[in-house]
Amino acid sequence: MSVTADAAPVRPPTGRPLRAKLGRDDYIMRGYMLAIMVYLVVALAMPLYVMLSKSFTTYGFDLATYEFQVSDQAGNFTAPPVSAETLNRELGAVPPEKLTTSSDGRLPATLFFPDFAFRSPVLYRIRGTTAGATYLIGSERHLGTEWSQVTSNDFRRVMLRPVASRGLDNFVSYFSTPALFRSIQNSLLISLISTVITVSLAFGFAYALNRSCMRFKGFFRLVAVMPILVPSLLPGIALVYLFGRQGMIRELLMGEEIYGPIGIVIGSVFFTFPHAMIIITTALAISDARLYEAAVSLKASRWKTFWTVTIPGARYGLISASFVVFNLVITDFGLPKVIGGQYNMLAVDIYKQVIGQQNFEMGAVVSVVLLVPALIAFSVDRYVQKRQVAMLTTRSVPYQPKPHRRFDWLCFSYCGLVAVFIVGILGVCQFAALVKFWPYDLSLSLKNYAFDVMDGGGWASYRNSIRMALMTALIGTVVVFTGAYMVEKTKGFGAGRSVFQFLAMLPMAIPGMVLGLAYIFFFNNPANPLNFIYGTMAILVICTVTHFYTVSHLTAVTALKQMDIEFESVAASLKQPFYKLFARVTVPVCLPSVLDISIYLFVNAMTTVSAVVFLYSPTTTLASVAVLNMDDAGDVAPAAAMGMMIFYTNAVARLIHVAISKGVLKRTQAWRFK
Repeated sequence: MSVTADAAPVRPPTGRPLRAKLGRDDYIMRGYMLAIMVYLVVALAMPLYVMLSKSFTTYGFDLATYEFQVSDQAGNFTAPPVSAETLNRELGAVPPEKLTTSSDGRLPATLFFPDFAFRSPVLYRIRGTTAGATYLIGSERHLGTEWSQVTSNDFRRVMLRPVASRGLDNFVSYFSTPALFRSIQNSLLISLISTVITVSLAFGFAYALNRSCMRFKGFFRLVAVMPILVPSLLPGIALVYLFGRQGMIRELLMGEEIYGPIGIVIGSVFFTFPHAMIIITTALAISDARLYEAAVSLKASRWKTFWTVTIPGARYGLISASFVVFNLVITDFGLPKVIGGQYNMLAVDIYKQVIGQQNFEMGAVVSVVLLVPALIAFSVDRYVQKRQVAMLTTRSVPYQPKPHRRFDWLCFSYCGLVAVFIVGILGVCQFAALVKFWPYDLSLSLKNYAFDVMDGGGWASYRNSIRMALMTALIGTVVVFTGAYMVEKTKGFGAGRSVFQFLAMLPMAIPGMVLGLAYIFFFNNPANPLNFIYGTMAILVICTVTHFYTVSHLTAVTALKQMDIEFESVAASLKQPFYKLFARVTVPVCLPSVLDISIYLFVNAMTTVSAVVFLYSPTTTLASVAVLNMDDAGDVAPAAAMGMMIFYTNAVARLIHVAISKGVLKRTQAWRFK
């Protein structure tokens, strides 16, 4: 049978496109991913939404919603009711600007009765003219339009309560207050100056490590990361001992004060230096030696080679380091609180508004203002990273520096100066922790470690920090790594994975102070079913895991992307459930990253201040917060001692991490060492 040339072409059958059938593992993985998405929504998105809503909420006294009636001396109510608004119009008792208040505002009803006497036999009645009108009689709350009758003695305890409204009044008030608005300028200026200095110093340090043959590179790398192990408050304390009014070398400032921008910049350079150095070192480590060989063959000078080869190759690392440092400085709270003096910064303004003035709405406004530059810096950094192209290809030749005696000694001297600066700051803190009474009695003693007799914290705070850090490391590592596994290995479900990735990246752009304040608004609401965790260790762990979620998530995703997708195919062909593959293959292969996530969360949980300063209770005080409280109470030396305890704890944790890594990895990943 032959087929004619003009036969009709075969067309595929029409109908709905075929879709892969989901298995049991797919449903379980999607369900687990959705569960972690719910966690991120509850622990991050919803608190931020509530805080944003609070920033647009204003409170004021609506006098038209209250009516009073006063009896005669015999207790008979013959006079007609009169509104508080009418009384205020006649008397001018409360000026218009005093009618604006906070959510906790109270207005005494006696202000509208100039002839009031609490011993008078006169009786008073009060009611609301609307169902939402609220007032207090003592501590008892009354609501609605029913009359409440009180004696003169009780009437002096009647307080009108404000009503909420929505608008931009809080922002108008903020930007029209010169002292508050100046904080924006101060924060931007300090962040820019600190970024330029830190990135410049870090580039020189990273360049010396990667482009020279100097000795003791391992030692210098170790010293460079030490500031990560201490809370940001500690360099402020050291600078007080060095350059304060009774400082060791205060003459070097030539009459200038360390309390203010100078101290903030120096301290910021100290605690942001390792972050910039690590990023720039990574950028310089992937250079292609062929470019430098081409420059030599073209007889280009070392200076021209530096600007035409080295800088362009490291430009993305420099940009990323700049935005990371800028973000760290502008959102930091501890350092400007300790050494800022009267130089206001945005993060400190949030603390003052919430703790000092109990003005939560204005604190929310400052948080939104602080959120803007942080989000911009984060967004630009992510955009730059997406534009980065691979600098190291399969044909690339790794760059190997050649010995150059003069240049190597120059690099060694430079790194030595930086190391002296870092070790010197830590050494001064340790010296301050051991001196009996600076500067009058310089004999050494351990009395500053008697934290239980100090104001602001005790050994219980230190134990709470270790407990919280361990819980954060354990719970956070499990949640982050398994969540990253689900989002990377789940088949299909593109919309859900995109939402998950967005929520996972969001914490990096949220300053700790903003997140902590958002938790107050969200979890401290009695109507919230999760209100029971407020003031407990659980909320500190949740806040800390959420605050440092992004870096941990990126670490896990990077490790998972290095695994071949054929592992899943083989497991499916053998009809093995995903959790067996996860436990027997994925976790052992990714164990270095799992351990890195755990130590990252532990160290940051020990040093964090801004994210938890609003959330601790008398029974859950932390060591980092105790440093702040002791410094506020004037116990500067004990504050330094507690800060050094945090440093030593993190150092020991790092050593344990290294030991465990070497031992466990040799057993579970013998293939790496062959």
